[in-house]
Amino acid sequence: MTLPYRLVIIEDDPTVRELLHDYLGRQPELACVLVADSAEALLAWLPDAVQPPQLILLDIHLPGRSGLDILPRLRQLAPTAEVVMQTVFEDSASIFEALRRGASGYLLKSTPLPALKAALLEVMQGGAPMSRAVARQVLAHFRPRPLAPSAVLTEREQEIVQNLVAGLSEKQVAQQLGISVQTVHSHSKSIYRKLHVSSRSELLNSLR
Repeated sequence: MTLPYRLVIIEDDPTVRELLHDYLGRQPELACVLVADSAEALLAWLPDAVQPPQLILLDIHLPGRSGLDILPRLRQLAPTAEVVMQTVFEDSASIFEALRRGASGYLLKSTPLPALKAALLEVMQGGAPMSRAVARQVLAHFRPRPLAPSAVLTEREQEIVQNLVAGLSEKQVAQQLGISVQTVHSHSKSIYRKLHVSSRSELLNSLR
């Protein structure tokens, strides 16, 4: 794919829009073919564009239709364009909705301009750039979640955990449940092993 890449910038904040245009427009690898403040402006321009854009830097929160709203339409009007979303928010709902609707990357507006340029070039090389905070949320989403105690503990062990959490000693738990202290101690060891903890304090922290 030949340089410079045809870039569209959609940003409603005039200060941010001017900053992006000024910086990215001076980069030899990029050519700004449209700089606008709304999704509607982009959708109106695309059908008559002499050459479709290769890159679209799209703000999520726009007046009128949001960047998320028009992603499916962009996939129809500019199917080969790489769309990188920009926002001040890192909420997981927007992240996954943007990726589900076809975005190629997701960057926070706090991204320094040189890093933003690098991300745009990265996406043109097949990458999927994300700000670190965004990438952490994506990883957290796919990281296996620990099982709830109820999923791995027996009914008796759950009773003991409830009493330990309430602040009772093993002796008091034994009295409460009508079993021996040795039995409570044996169950406690099993609870610690199953929940991968080694003390009462770790047990309490794991349940917060």
